Amino acid sequence: MQTQRYDRTAVLLHWLIAIALLAQIVFGFALDDLAPRNTPARAATINLHKSTGIVIGLFILVRLAWRMRHRPPAFPGTMAGWQQSAARAGHVALYACMLVQPLSGYIGSNFSKHGVKFFGTPLPPWGPDLPGVYALCNGIHIACAWVFVLLIAGHVLIAIKHAFDHDGVFARMWPSSAS
Repeated sequence: MQTQRYDRTAVLLHWLIAIALLAQIVFGFALDDLAPRNTPARAATINLHKSTGIVIGLFILVRLAWRMRHRPPAFPGTMAGWQQSAARAGHVALYACMLVQPLSGYIGSNFSKHGVKFFGTPLPPWGPDLPGVYALCNGIHIACAWVFVLLIAGHVLIAIKHAFDHDGVFARMWPSSAS
């Protein structure tokens, strides 16, 4: 079966961002274990999470720009219409999380007395210390992380299903099959 594939840039960005996001999500959930509150290591650990989040956020913007300028390959003709609609909705939800996650963290940090240090360099804050705004943004950040984990799990399970079905969907994004 001949299947249209994503180009090399899309495949590279997909896998680079996927690996980075998974590591960042695990890092985020492990923050309290890695550096408990009110310990000397806390600030440096949180700022590393913020710094890597900013870098990943920039890669996500590159991926979105690339995606907007390059149409994805068509789904195989054998894929049911409802599955195509579900796949599109799932990707929209994943992209929404990819945007909300770093933005909520960054915005919240700018309304915190701690601000953002990008790999040790303080970035000028653009918001005052407003604990309520910080708490709202942090709540969104954490809730989005859980939604994101569920979406990623679903995405991976469906990808595995397509790999076993040999219907060409999995091969569209697998690195060895990039055109």
